[in-house]
Amino acid sequence: MNTIIQEVTDRIIERSQATRKAYLEKIERARKNGPLRGQLSCGNLAHGFAACNPADKADLRSMTKANVAIVSSYNDMLSAHQPYETYPQILKQAIAEVGSVAQFAGGVPAMCDGVTQGNAGMELSLMSRDNIAMGAAIGLSHNMFDSAIMLGICDKIVPGLLLGGLSFGHLPTVFVPAGPMPSGLPNKEKARVRQEYAEGKVGRDALLEAESQSYHSAGTCTFYGTANSNQLVVEVMGLHLPGSSFVNPGTPLRDALTKAAAVQATRLTDLGENYMPIGHVVDAKSMVNGLVALLATGGSTNHTMHLVAVARAAGLIVNWDDFSDLSKATPLLTRIYPNGSADINHFVAAGGMSLLFKQLLDAGLLHNDVNTICGRGLDQYTKEPQLRDGELEWVDGPQTSLDKEVLASVEQPFKPDGGLSVLDGALGRAVIKTSALKEPVCHIKAPAVVFEDQYALDEAFQSGQLDKDCIVVVRFQGPSAIGMPELHRLTPPLGVLQDKGYKVALVTDGRMSGASGKVPAAIHLTPEAYKGGLIGKVKDGDLIEINTATGELILHVDQAELDAREFAKVDLSMSHVGMGREMFGGMRATLTGAEEGACSLFYDQGPIA
Repeated sequence: MNTIIQEVTDRIIERSQATRKAYLEKIERARKNGPLRGQLSCGNLAHGFAACNPADKADLRSMTKANVAIVSSYNDMLSAHQPYETYPQILKQAIAEVGSVAQFAGGVPAMCDGVTQGNAGMELSLMSRDNIAMGAAIGLSHNMFDSAIMLGICDKIVPGLLLGGLSFGHLPTVFVPAGPMPSGLPNKEKARVRQEYAEGKVGRDALLEAESQSYHSAGTCTFYGTANSNQLVVEVMGLHLPGSSFVNPGTPLRDALTKAAAVQATRLTDLGENYMPIGHVVDAKSMVNGLVALLATGGSTNHTMHLVAVARAAGLIVNWDDFSDLSKATPLLTRIYPNGSADINHFVAAGGMSLLFKQLLDAGLLHNDVNTICGRGLDQYTKEPQLRDGELEWVDGPQTSLDKEVLASVEQPFKPDGGLSVLDGALGRAVIKTSALKEPVCHIKAPAVVFEDQYALDEAFQSGQLDKDCIVVVRFQGPSAIGMPELHRLTPPLGVLQDKGYKVALVTDGRMSGASGKVPAAIHLTPEAYKGGLIGKVKDGDLIEINTATGELILHVDQAELDAREFAKVDLSMSHVGMGREMFGGMRATLTGAEEGACSLFYDQGPIA
């Protein structure tokens, strides 16, 4: 093993001793001999299978067959989740054919950041993750099930399902993807039209046409944002079937993998000899594997919160220093938009997951002594699925990249590190994604231009007030303030300023998209302005310095001057009402800081160290 990766793993294990021990004890208490439904009273059980067909009802009464829970985030407004409409019947049929039973345990919400971006609904986005976790837990709480299948793909849905699934850590749990849409308008062209629209060079019709050609069918968006980062990380953590993450929907191979995943969920239950609950798959080593794969591919910055929360759900304590140190040891191996012009389908064609696994394992960058839903170790994940004469097989994948502009080697990476840095200073702690920047190191020192919300920037941009070197500060965007919406709509105007030759950057206590791109952005700043973070005292013209080489985020203002200043005051009431936001006041009040996962689920379990 790479020594840095081993050191980070060891310190996670060390700092998590008490919490991990408590977690394992909890899931062991939940484990019972025989089918879990055997603990129910006759009345409870009768309610649980009342609507089943006679054959399933007889199987569930017999206490000899496994019962698999299906939890789905299907809706047909999200392109990524629309294919899930037919999955329950496919899964039930495949499970019935091997002599077990499946029941649809519950549905969870799935909202799309692409639809809500720049709108009021986005302020529910991050909080929807915890809502999804609770919804999954409610579905599983009937205690009718011996294993679970989770259907989810996009931004907050997979982390939410992971959180919910890990709360039932005694259950074997298989995640089943639906795959990306076929390639449409090239990402580079889409970005060009967006920027031209921001400059006023093209109208809304041209912009809508470009977006429609890009997002054009069922399946996950093809850029490498949070959705595709989710799929890659979950596979590397051993919760997908090998090579299943990026097979297009509606294809024979996709259907075969879905059926195989259903069967696998029956093989892992406590009724057989291969019991493997999710709480034993997700441990310190598998978490580190997920982080390494995320960094090696320049994945979504949203996971600096999501994976912290997921780790905590498994009794593990992960912090941003772990991300930063792992980034230093992990070479950047892919160029997928926004880190390049290729999309996720091009990544698959270049060698995909099997080659990524092989390279990371050969270089000692992944722990191989881990549990997966397919057994012990990751060697099987270096193979890729194929259909041969209608039968699903796993065969050796490419040994070298088929497109070195998309998938590089450890020996000749695109960058020597994973492109994620932690910034620290009087302003607080923030993360910055450097993998998509033109230069490997970001060092900018410029006067601040301060905004209290993302919409005020538009007028300043249009009026030319930002035509200068500047660091844009957008505050009161944190978890407790307004739910920490993504601020991806700021990317086009800031990109225009950058292309005009100005040195620009962003500092915010909000989020950027999982598709954070070429504009330097110190994001997730904690403590947030709403909780008294120093960002609340920054004024227009204050010099701010960002330096990824030294990891510094500096406010060049005399301490005496800062002490004399009052914190900015802002009325957030209009962000707490409408679009359902009034119902989430209690959740906002319990959200932890960004480095603690921006999570409401563990407030009674003490802080994350």
